[in-house]
Amino acid sequence: MSRLEAKKPSICRSDPLTGERARASLAALKGLVMSCYGPAGRLKQLHNGRGGSVVTTSQSAALLAGLPVSHPVLKVLTAAVRNHVACFSDGGLFTAILCCNLVENVQRLGLAPTTVINLNKHLLSLCTSYLKSEGCACRIPVDFSSTQILLSLVRSILTSKPACMLIAKEVDHISTLILRAFLLTIPENAQEHIILGKSIIVPLKGQRVIDSAVLPGILIEVSEVQLMKILPIKKTDSFKVALFCVSLSGDLSDTGEGTLLVSYGVSLENAALDQLFNLGKQLVSDHVDLVLCQKVIHPSLKQFLRTHHVIAVDRIGVSLMEPLSKVTGTWPIGSLGSISPSSYGSVKDLCIAKFGCKHFFHLIPNKTTICSLLLCNRNDTAWDELKLTCQTALHALQLTIKDPYVLLGGGCTETHLVAYIRHKTRNEPESVLRDERCSQTELQLITEAFCSALESLAGSLEHDGGEILTDSKYGHFWSVQANLPSAVNWPDLPSRCGCGLYSSQEELSWSFLRSARHPFPPQTCLSREATGSADTLTLDCFTAKLSGLQVAVETASLILDLSCVIEDTN
Repeated sequence: MSRLEAKKPSICRSDPLTGERARASLAALKGLVMSCYGPAGRLKQLHNGRGGSVVTTSQSAALLAGLPVSHPVLKVLTAAVRNHVACFSDGGLFTAILCCNLVENVQRLGLAPTTVINLNKHLLSLCTSYLKSEGCACRIPVDFSSTQILLSLVRSILTSKPACMLIAKEVDHISTLILRAFLLTIPENAQEHIILGKSIIVPLKGQRVIDSAVLPGILIEVSEVQLMKILPIKKTDSFKVALFCVSLSGDLSDTGEGTLLVSYGVSLENAALDQLFNLGKQLVSDHVDLVLCQKVIHPSLKQFLRTHHVIAVDRIGVSLMEPLSKVTGTWPIGSLGSISPSSYGSVKDLCIAKFGCKHFFHLIPNKTTICSLLLCNRNDTAWDELKLTCQTALHALQLTIKDPYVLLGGGCTETHLVAYIRHKTRNEPESVLRDERCSQTELQLITEAFCSALESLAGSLEHDGGEILTDSKYGHFWSVQANLPSAVNWPDLPSRCGCGLYSSQEELSWSFLRSARHPFPPQTCLSREATGSADTLTLDCFTAKLSGLQVAVETASLILDLSCVIEDTN
């Protein structure tokens, strides 16, 4: 008998943010996520000391999933970011960096947490109200009759993930495929409430990215041996399908702790096989053309069906059952008893497809809201990152249906918001001071900390030591290369702003990011002519970024409000 140790009492730590360990941990996490941010972000390799696979990534979803944290403050922060990513797929690094910046900046002020939290809440409300307003100059409405904005959004997401290892031609190809896959999931006769279909990503590793394709319907991978046993069927009408989620192998189900009574002389194996043959006879008599099974089909039943010209495909897997149910228009059959005629589904056509060294059974539905994105990449690591990125892009496109807007990317939304907030609080402080119990000095300090957090976030896009500028007309982000001669004419250097909307050929004046200058009102009301003039824009998902902004501020407020942490050391 093992020796039992006495339970240790829990440890209560007051002011968890004031310790050196908390500050060092927060700074380490901030440095990690900042170095991954943007198209030029540095890649990280994650692996554990016991071996296993190595993950190369710069995405928050993969990064935080494989990053163990021990400090309670970091656990709160990473849990909030991971929950945001689970809901919106995009904006995880944005949320994490902004939250870290807010906590660090406010800590230096030494103000009462209640005052900081209330004012941060007010500044957040100021940001969200402006971003949702018609006069917002960094929000673009999505025109679904044109693919320009949607393609730019997808392209921006792809280029922000350097671990995908894509060149420009491949980015354009994958962007087009993702948009096409998204459009195939939208019903033709869409009403007010749209029920989207599904895009299934099918892996094909070791192939050229340019070989990727989108096909309507479902691709079911089959071996070459299975393929040789499938007889070609030609029909003018649709194919009747039976979809099973129960095993057709003839094995007995687990009885648990119960007792199974068997009469003398009865063979359980023969009885199970007889039941399967009776099922097969009904399938043949009901003129079923295709039998799909999530689990295993007994070889004898397969042979019986094959002799009656019925195609049988097993080991489908649970992940394809829901899409197959939508494609065939029926629910999976969960018993071996008599089958109702209404339990069968149908597909428009069946065919065999070969991509690379893999063979697929292609089911083409009558109504296409399910499609297969055959995704290729050179190796496993790049494919895993590309798959995650494609899922993010597809989710971002789905979110645009609910909120048909996108935000300017490349740091321009952040710097524009900074200009707007500084001008608003400097020229209209009465509205804030009237609602919040604070002095004008506290308002200016907290506003500056909030704006500095956004500026630092935008500055995280520069990883090569370049200089970052902002213009005094639009409040946009401009980047120039490092180590330039002192005699250079600064206005001639940046050709376009971070989002690509404005050109340096306009009469603009610049200043360094985070430099002291008088607040100015940035130009609002973005014109359609301006958005149509740029060939390619760097864009962000409106819903994901707006949620990320709210999560960052609210999580920072929660962390700043922590007075003590109780840890169980057992």
